[in-house]
Amino acid sequence: MMNYFKDFDEWMPLKKELDLKKNRPTFKEREIWWCSIGINVGDEMDGKNAYFNRPVLVIRKFNKRTFYGIPLSSKVKDNPYYFPIVFNGNKQSALISHMRLFDASRLTHHMGKLPSHQFDPVREALKNLL
Repeated sequence: MMNYFKDFDEWMPLKKELDLKKNRPTFKEREIWWCSIGINVGDEMDGKNAYFNRPVLVIRKFNKRTFYGIPLSSKVKDNPYYFPIVFNGNKQSALISHMRLFDASRLTHHMGKLPSHQFDPVREALKNLL
């Protein structure tokens, strides 16, 4: 059994800073952003590095502040919850089972926009999952 420790205390100061953030970036559906998703409980997807971030695909924008997003991974698996995409020439997976609501204050850097011919199948896979 792996002895794995998550350092929630390291994540908390950044989480507090993000919560106080006044200016949120403007974002649109189909865009991919670096997003500070943090350290999460159990098998929930965690962010990496000093900003606890990972790429997130904006699936549905609700308003200027909130959206449903799907974290991305460089791991490609033959698994119905890992939907394959290619972004900037790199094979990746949209982790559709990890979709959740995000606040725009978590967005750190815009990476680009997923073409419609890849975005529409991701949304369809999500509909099939639900």
